[in-house]
Amino acid sequence: MRAPTLSSTQFAIFGAMLIAISYGLARFAFGLFVPQMRTALDLSPYVIGIIGALPLISFLLATAVAPLATDYLGARNAAVLSGAFGVGGLGLISQAPNALLLGAGVFACGICTGLMMPALTAAMQAMVKRSMHGRVSSVMNAGTSIGVIVAVPTVLFMVGAWRIAYLSFAVCAAIGVMGAWLFLPSVSRIVPANAAPPAPFKELPWSRLCRLSLFAFVMGFVSSAYWIFAPDLAVNLGNLAPGDTGWLWLAVGIAGLGGAVVADLADRNNPPITHALMLMMLAASLSLLAASPSQPLLAAFSALVFGLAYMSLTGLYLMTGIRLLPGRLSAGPVLPFMAVSLGQATGSPAVGGLVNLFGYADAFSMFAALGILVAILSPFYPGHIEQYEEEEPEEATGLQAAYDNQLQNDEGEPLEEPAEDEAEKPAASSGP
Repeated sequence: MRAPTLSSTQFAIFGAMLIAISYGLARFAFGLFVPQMRTALDLSPYVIGIIGALPLISFLLATAVAPLATDYLGARNAAVLSGAFGVGGLGLISQAPNALLLGAGVFACGICTGLMMPALTAAMQAMVKRSMHGRVSSVMNAGTSIGVIVAVPTVLFMVGAWRIAYLSFAVCAAIGVMGAWLFLPSVSRIVPANAAPPAPFKELPWSRLCRLSLFAFVMGFVSSAYWIFAPDLAVNLGNLAPGDTGWLWLAVGIAGLGGAVVADLADRNNPPITHALMLMMLAASLSLLAASPSQPLLAAFSALVFGLAYMSLTGLYLMTGIRLLPGRLSAGPVLPFMAVSLGQATGSPAVGGLVNLFGYADAFSMFAALGILVAILSPFYPGHIEQYEEEEPEEATGLQAAYDNQLQNDEGEPLEEPAEDEAEKPAASSGP
């Protein structure tokens, strides 16, 4: 059976839908339901912090094997496997009677998240023209914010019914599995014949890669406080009704939609300066929520600031990783995202422990202070390689330029748009 052919626009929308399920619902919606889960299962902040770290650990494990799994299974089967973990994990969360099974469910959801983007990237390379890769990736990345927004009505209109909400998420994931089976190609990653081999590992810019990973790790560490405990802080410190916490995530999702635009502009201007600004904004969002949790408007504003800063930073890390690893299409986006997730997995239990010791306000303030400190060090963030080599011409910027620089011919020039027959070949080979 041959998979139906999707246009670039259709693929971008379909990919955003799958990302909305695997990232928005299976991963980031968890913090939205923490107040209800804590009450229903009688969980302490430290236990919640441990459980919140589990999907990040499983994400790291899944991401590490995702490129090999995608090459071996093909885009379609890898996406279906990812969706199956999402269905199982979300379903298990909806029925969890205790912390152990709740942790097992969120662990499975992390595997779903780690496998989905590599599968979609492989499918994009087979189905979408290279000149559209940057635009399609931006739309797909916005799916995270869309998923967060979709989760909001379940909290606003189904107060206390978190089990039903997660059961509905599992149904959405099942629909996504069927869509992946129908619309994604079975082929693995396509690399043009005239692409030059990637540089040996010893010639990679390891200093820049280490700096990128450290900055991404700290950002993940700091952001974990908001993702896991922001609604819980608003409920316990600000006496906000559990159902009203949905407005926080709605603000995060809406502001996050602008993150792709900001990240693209950052790459076109000065990445270190933009990184400092966005990390300062991220820290400010934590401080603002800790200072005024009982003020709904200020709390919602802090969520807007957080959403814009977080999505902008992840987009900037994505482009930097792609640029620093030319010719390694699977490794470029993976390295910074693994660092972010490792930071979140480390920060989640840390903030839970600090909440137990010092309370929500002090714990959030400590994390905000760390974010400000690292923002001051942003001049060390790796910018464009060419900015240090005056003899080189100015580099094209933006997400599409980052993708263009991935595939170069033997003369070191970006590959031109493939011939019409080459563009059609991947689609013709799809299907078992």
